[in-house]
Amino acid sequence: MGKISLRPNNDYCPQTLFLYGTYDENGNPDFGLFCWFSYIWDGELGVMCCIGGNKTTRENIERSKIFSANLVTEKLLAVADHLGNTSGSDPDKMKIDLDIGKGAVLDVPILNDSPVNFELEVTDLIQKHDGEVILCKIRNVLQDESLSSDESVDKKLSSIAPVRTTARTYLGNDGSNLGAWGEPRKRL
Repeated sequence: MGKISLRPNNDYCPQTLFLYGTYDENGNPDFGLFCWFSYIWDGELGVMCCIGGNKTTRENIERSKIFSANLVTEKLLAVADHLGNTSGSDPDKMKIDLDIGKGAVLDVPILNDSPVNFELEVTDLIQKHDGEVILCKIRNVLQDESLSSDESVDKKLSSIAPVRTTARTYLGNDGSNLGAWGEPRKRL
């Protein structure tokens, strides 16, 4: 197979989507949509993520050093797309139908409709030119009871249908095209 050189990109490396939950300085919940999320090992399983640019979610994480990461599913995609494409400074951003709960271990907002919620404590903030790498300890994982069944992993994943993204496109668990960034929120 021949190869060609391209500018740096990650177009064929889809990443799972998460809504990061924080509280603003007044104690109001705020969620932002992110996909630069993966796992680390530092004596225990942890999380690393990156947030580029100036964002309300990033400011909230820097201030509180805790946040939630809520798995985005096909059922949540329109809401997630809205939250990811609306500025944190927009006073109407959070005026949508959300079932918001609280973490069991950390004082973080969670989305009850997400089947998997991580409660994360920041251990390191690594400043980069226009972004920040955030290393976290997983303090708790909340998950739907249905995921504790003896069913196979592929059937569980199929039932919750996590969403991935690459090339400014949302992809279903089966690889189907769920629309470009900014499109699913039009269904709200």
